[in-house]
Amino acid sequence: MPSNSKSENFDLSSTSNGISSSQKPSEMNASRTLTYLSSPAAVSMADWWFEIATIDHFWIHRRFEVLRRLAGSLIPSAREIAEIGCGHGLLQRQIEEAYGREVTGFDLNEFALKQSLTRLSNICCYDIHQQDPSLRELFDLVFLFDVLEHMTDEDRFLRALIFHLAPGGKLVVNVPAGSWAYSAYDEAAGHVRRYSIRSLQEAAARNHLRIAKWTYWGLPLVPTLLFRRLWLLGKQGKDKIISAGFSPRTKALNRLLSLVSRCEPIPQRFLGTSIMAVLEMDGA
Repeated sequence: MPSNSKSENFDLSSTSNGISSSQKPSEMNASRTLTYLSSPAAVSMADWWFEIATIDHFWIHRRFEVLRRLAGSLIPSAREIAEIGCGHGLLQRQIEEAYGREVTGFDLNEFALKQSLTRLSNICCYDIHQQDPSLRELFDLVFLFDVLEHMTDEDRFLRALIFHLAPGGKLVVNVPAGSWAYSAYDEAAGHVRRYSIRSLQEAAARNHLRIAKWTYWGLPLVPTLLFRRLWLLGKQGKDKIISAGFSPRTKALNRLLSLVSRCEPIPQRFLGTSIMAVLEMDGA
């Protein structure tokens, strides 16, 4: 398939079209072209967020630090790694640089995919509900970072995701925490909900998953979220709300927030603005 082209009748038997029934993601072409396994679709995520969320953003940095402490040991030994809802490839790029590993990225947001920052990894426009037979039980490590909160039907989404998870595989999830923090920013970003550890555990259990380990993170940022709720009162326009609620505005403030955000132990179970957890199939 040519770069950035779309095939309405994707031929899984053709290795030139992307992932075939005998081809692993790590064996795909190294040009990292955008492969279309599904047609692009509108997603519950503001495009402006991708303009603000850069590789240097303090929150993106801190999220990756938490991942390395909680579940970084899973990455080197993983056979095949995927990220569902990869966006413009921030996590893929971080894993590439820190671990030298490829992470196959799946998303339906064509706008984000075409801005991908990845250097090693493949990116695919793919609806996981399609459940492509060539991807069945293929990945033994799957990342789902800041995606689940966008899903109206989280159970249907998790069932589709599990189709792609290898037996004994691990699912690493990050979600926003605390219904108390729900604000106009969440609405503009397309968040249906924020989680407590209990509500995340319940969602996992309904889908035969269990939480093997978890942590709150973002404790030092709790005051900023409370301030954000007040700051955004009366503001109109999705892009303006996203910018006001997520942009650090200056490099100096970004550096300051980066330092402040590290002032917590990981793991910790007291309070935070996000929850990160490692899930596995119940009984695994």
